[in-house]
Amino acid sequence: MLDFNNLIEFSSTYCIGICAFLIPANLLATSSTIIFTLLGRPTIEIWQTAFIASFFALLMILHVFAWFTIGVVMAPTYILLGLGSICLLANLIAILSHRRFAFRYITKVP
Repeated sequence: MLDFNNLIEFSSTYCIGICAFLIPANLLATSSTIIFTLLGRPTIEIWQTAFIASFFALLMILHVFAWFTIGVVMAPTYILLGLGSICLLANLIAILSHRRFAFRYITKVP
């Protein structure tokens, strides 16, 4: 069974390592989703990169919520919450706007 106390303890014990992995992973994965969308890559590739990037963003948000649960309310927690939320929103917008971008750029090619 899933014990949230163990997850919160893990999150607080390994915070530096978790953040050292999730921050670059969020930025790289979300950037690749945006770039793939602007380049008009196939839909399956955009969905795959958006899924991976959204997974990293949700992990970041859950990590921050674990800190809120134990009472850590500082600037880095809000900054990381904002980063995760912006990455999640950017991936959602990339998925929703893919058809519009792809149609616009494909039809203008001579």
